Amino acid sequence: MVERGAPFQIDVDGQPILAYAGETVAAALFANGKRILRYTSKRREPRSLYCGIGVCYDCLVTVDGLPNQRACMTQVKPGLVVRTQRVVEFGGRQ
Repeated sequence: MVERGAPFQIDVDGQPILAYAGETVAAALFANGKRILRYTSKRREPRSLYCGIGVCYDCLVTVDGLPNQRACMTQVKPGLVVRTQRVVEFGGRQ
């Protein structure tokens, strides 16, 4: 049996999801069925978790208004606001 930390809610794209103390944003998103974390600026292709250890940049999300945060390296905390990154957030064409 896996023991998890205390549960709380975070906001993901305007929807509340359950997260647990000690896990990353990526873990919370995947546990709640969210697989697409951002879209590429040039071709608008979906990206998700790839390496899971902070080496690549496929899991970039906006956290509490700060864009380009790696979901696999960012710890959840109560009240955290996470947004899927869209083209307009990093200077791409709409």
